[in-house]
Amino acid sequence: MNNIDTMSVNAIRVLAADAVQKANSGHPGLPLGSAAMAYELWAKHMKHNPQSPEWADRDRFILSGGHGSTLLYSLLHLFGYGNLSVEDLAQFRQDGSLTPGHPEYGHTVGIEATTGPLGQGMAMAVGMAMAERHLAAVFNKEGYPVVDHYTYVLGGDGCMMEGISSEAFSLAGTLGLGKLIVLYDSNKISIEGSTDIAFTEDVKKRFEAFGFQTLVVEDGNNLEEIGKAIEEAKADTTRPTMITVKTKIGYGCPAKEGKASAHGEPLGVDNVKALKENLNWPSQEPFYVPEEVYDNYRNIAKENAKVNDAWNAMFEEYCAKFPEMKELWDTYHDENLGEKVLDTEDFWAYEDKAEATRSLSGKMINRIKTKMPNLIGGSADLAPSTKTYMSDMGDFSKENYAGRNLHFGVREAAMTAIGNGLMLHGGLRAFVSTFFVFSDYVKPMARLSSLMELPLTFVLTHDSIGVGEDGPTHEPIEQLAEFRSMPNFTVYRPCDATETAAAWYYAATSKKTPTALVLTRQNLPQIPGSSREALKGAYVIADSAKETPDAIIIATGSEVSLAIEAKALLKEEGVDVSVVSMPSMDVFEEQSAEYKESVLPSAVRKRVAVEALSDFGWGRYVGLDGAYVTMKGFGASAPAATLFKKFGFTAENVANTVKSIL
Repeated sequence: MNNIDTMSVNAIRVLAADAVQKANSGHPGLPLGSAAMAYELWAKHMKHNPQSPEWADRDRFILSGGHGSTLLYSLLHLFGYGNLSVEDLAQFRQDGSLTPGHPEYGHTVGIEATTGPLGQGMAMAVGMAMAERHLAAVFNKEGYPVVDHYTYVLGGDGCMMEGISSEAFSLAGTLGLGKLIVLYDSNKISIEGSTDIAFTEDVKKRFEAFGFQTLVVEDGNNLEEIGKAIEEAKADTTRPTMITVKTKIGYGCPAKEGKASAHGEPLGVDNVKALKENLNWPSQEPFYVPEEVYDNYRNIAKENAKVNDAWNAMFEEYCAKFPEMKELWDTYHDENLGEKVLDTEDFWAYEDKAEATRSLSGKMINRIKTKMPNLIGGSADLAPSTKTYMSDMGDFSKENYAGRNLHFGVREAAMTAIGNGLMLHGGLRAFVSTFFVFSDYVKPMARLSSLMELPLTFVLTHDSIGVGEDGPTHEPIEQLAEFRSMPNFTVYRPCDATETAAAWYYAATSKKTPTALVLTRQNLPQIPGSSREALKGAYVIADSAKETPDAIIIATGSEVSLAIEAKALLKEEGVDVSVVSMPSMDVFEEQSAEYKESVLPSAVRKRVAVEALSDFGWGRYVGLDGAYVTMKGFGASAPAATLFKKFGFTAENVANTVKSIL
């Protein structure tokens, strides 16, 4: 290792240690141990340009061990991304800074993904690598590899322990994602001490079983050895690669090196001083970096800019030679595509027959697929049930990366994170799918969708006790309330074809909000009063004859038709109610106060919510004078019709509940 490389690696370590010490909070261990591999990758192997951070064909780098964020911030500062300054590093973990405790996508230039929950970055990297392969299959022409880049992900023992990593890498090996390279920071230390207390498996053998090429770097500070491994990884185009890099957590700090205490607490003033002395750093001044080190990083960035310029020239030539591909490229990358192509009469058309909303959603997907050629997605081994298969679009596989149907296998957690990765990559519009009750496996990754403002679409079917004979293990009760509680996440539970179309329209045109479509297994009637007003979240689907109704019944999904039946029964007894369909509380809350008052007039305090799930969250609409026809416990195993009657979801019970509060 020459002197400037040594200084450049140590600059990462010093900046990371100083940032954590200044904040008196953070995780110095990973940055100190991984600095050499990160420098070798970013400086000598990775295709990136700080002056063009959105370059479509850049290599992607995800720090799955997001707690080591100062490693990433130091790299971004040294390379000159977004003018991230020393002052920004000094504001690490402070309110409003560009250097929050864990990397946040969209907040700091150069951050490819929000990471921190261990393992999720690993799975998102798989999604990015899948996106690269798919777009390459669609767009590349002989002599014009316009999509040709690698996805690198760095994480440690914790990422390898989390089950989501195994889910994702099992799929990556099956798919032969040769442009995915995993850097495993193997230091054998976790928060509680040596990994031997809980993690003694042979990770290398596990990855071999997944179908990865596996390489080992014995000395995590040997740049030449690391570089050789990265080049060997690139040379294998048929398999993803896992490089085990053996490191020491807290490297360079004599009192902390190799110890669990280096993981998640500042080194301490004296230990930072000792670190700098041990590394022969030329100054004890906080955040000091010699000018020759900055010059080295600047020179590397300039060379990288030339690679970017060459790609730009190739792409310009490609567009001139293949104008139809330029048009397609623009279509794939048009964030307003949904609005441009979906609001047509054929999109909203339906047959007047009883049909499950999952089946109606399947028809929507197949209407959308040609209008939105960048739509890609699939399910966790449930496409025949969730109706999420796009006919004639091919299956994404090692043999056919151009296929648009994704087969995730029974891997709900990885599926969702991969969906995030597909969206993060750019150029694609992704959806994922499973049974609604299994969304419990999905939520941690859906939470990151919301945080990152990714408009990923979730198709979640078998939405209530209507699942029937499969019983309470498969009947969602509390899941809808959980999703509704998540910030920046939209839930639609449509009652018929029109509302299902509205839900898909909302999902396909959303810019920054993920959307869940919660859909029935059982057939539902088409309701004459349903309308595109569903795009406002709630509307009066069956009005009262009186200017001020005696009461309001608010329902969603399969219970809307039930509410309308109850309205007819009440009318026979001289009680006049209006029925409000509320497919999306989230969207309704975004409407004006005037509109909300027109749907739910404040003068009408007698209100009944009807939904075959938990009543949690309905209080804001029902109020103190209202009542609920909802689930109070788990379901049971019996035919759906039997269960609806057993748990009180009948027109008679809804009508009686209304009368009980009048």
